[in-house]
Amino acid sequence: MKRLVPALLAALLVSGGAYAQSINVGPGGVSVDTRSPRERAVDREIREERRDRYERHREREWRRANYRRDCRTVTTERETPRGVVRRTTRVCD
Repeated sequence: MKRLVPALLAALLVSGGAYAQSINVGPGGVSVDTRSPRERAVDREIREERRDRYERHREREWRRANYRRDCRTVTTERETPRGVVRRTTRVCD
């Protein structure tokens, strides 16, 4: 026991630079994140930029699709050996 405590203390001092920033427990098991808080913040900002870009793209597509008011929705039904197949299309005149 007298030798164990100094050995543990020495091991902690030697490995002081290699510490985990966060430990995650999830469905995939336990994972250790060694990134600094600044690196995680940068990754978060990148994800937010991608999400904002995606939302702007969706809004632009919605506006483009709904710009014309003389459009109608046409639903066609077709009988196949496996059953009825419905296809809905938007037709703009």
